[in-house]
Amino acid sequence: MPVPLSPPALSVLVATLRAAGCVFAEDEAALIAATAAGPAELTAMAERRAAGHPLEHVLGWAEFNGLRIAVDPGVFVPRRRTEFLIGRAAALAPDPAVVVDLCCGSGALGTALAAALDRVELHAADVEPAAVRCARRNIGDRGRVYEGDLFAPLPGTLRGRVDVLLANVPYVPTGDVALLPAEARVHEPLVALDGGGDGLDVLRRVAAEAPHWLAPGGSLLAETSERQAERAAGVLADSGLVARVDSCEERYATVVTGTRTPIAAG
Repeated sequence: MPVPLSPPALSVLVATLRAAGCVFAEDEAALIAATAAGPAELTAMAERRAAGHPLEHVLGWAEFNGLRIAVDPGVFVPRRRTEFLIGRAAALAPDPAVVVDLCCGSGALGTALAAALDRVELHAADVEPAAVRCARRNIGDRGRVYEGDLFAPLPGTLRGRVDVLLANVPYVPTGDVALLPAEARVHEPLVALDGGGDGLDVLRRVAAEAPHWLAPGGSLLAETSERQAERAAGVLADSGLVARVDSCEERYATVVTGTRTPIAAG
């Protein structure tokens, strides 16, 4: 049961979080109080947040695309801007759809897209064991989660059948990782952040194999930064996919999409 905090106790919690640099201390205090199962857990949660742990790791969940996604310590936290990618993917998905969520982290993307569609065959994969465990909790009986590097653990029966390939690959250039907020670079796995020299190394690996896995007319969707978008689209085009870039100013989100050319009729 949530901890009923008196106004003075709530004020103390807010002051503690504000002193630790939490910009939205009031909102965070309310969430912690609503999540903690008892006074001891509330104190421990407040201490972890004040020490710089991501709020989502402290709570054990993140809100994403209208869903509550479990997020364990050491697992990449799904960003609200990535909801834009889910919207783009939902608009492209046929019914029924075969969906693969690569670099799935918590499984937030696959879970959200499956919830948005009527009939889905969902597969997800990540190289991080902690992420795989978390994704299995979130995806549940909606699909299957595999542990391994990119396409390697996926069943070969998916080749040429994937309608929507979600690839929320790391895209921060190696030299910029040190500039990330401490919440990310200290508490989230480096493999989920570091995209190599120009930030596009993992996207290149995904794009190189994607045409072999996509169904005719199927699409690969990946998030990138605005300044990388043109080069990211070029990576997809170089792999034989028809590339496009979509942006959302409200969410400060940029998505590149690469579509396998449909087989001509006749």
